[in-house]
Amino acid sequence: MIHLTRPELAARIDHTILTPEASSNRVIEAASVAVSNACASVCVQPSMVAVAAEVVGARIAVCSVVGFPHGAGLSEVKAHEAAAVVAQGATEVDMVADLSAIDDGDFGAVRADVARVRAAVPHVVLKVIVESALWSPGRLRSACEAVVGAGADFVKTSTGFHPAGGADTGAVRTVVDCVGDRARVKASGGIRDLSTARAMLDAGAHRLGLSSTEVVLDGLSDLNGSSIS
Repeated sequence: MIHLTRPELAARIDHTILTPEASSNRVIEAASVAVSNACASVCVQPSMVAVAAEVVGARIAVCSVVGFPHGAGLSEVKAHEAAAVVAQGATEVDMVADLSAIDDGDFGAVRADVARVRAAVPHVVLKVIVESALWSPGRLRSACEAVVGAGADFVKTSTGFHPAGGADTGAVRTVVDCVGDRARVKASGGIRDLSTARAMLDAGAHRLGLSSTEVVLDGLSDLNGSSIS
């Protein structure tokens, strides 16, 4: 079982505010929460990257989403969007894979879609969302092979917006087993308390996407050094 202190856990969290109606003030507040807890990043919609970047400076990363939440846009549009958010100050990009291509079993198209974005932003952390709840373990593994082969730094389980659901430990284990040391794994969607966060980390996730960051961190009984146990 993994053991992390509060600061160590925070450093593995992308504090997330992706509701489309989130105002500038709410994004500023979320960015401030991410900074105060020394999270890995604050993850925002493309239109809010500059707002978040102004708050966080160089203290933590700004992450933004591409092709979100459906992944159904043209690859060239995703690539343009990725380059645009990086120009605004994002240093991490979470893109949604071509989910219809995964459903078709056209993993060449999945790989080409990711490769187009990777080429547009070669020097940033690229996380690719595969909506793990939609797929059988075999199809999920094939999707992971495609996105990692195209240059993804992380495979991310979920947008948190699909009705099929978010992360679960079985999917995280499947992804971890598939990618090995070729990429890392981000679990997201439905992680709202410490026990769920711990389960995802125990399953092998390296990063967590959370909007309930302070609730999860406050789940540790001693904020000055208690560890997850």
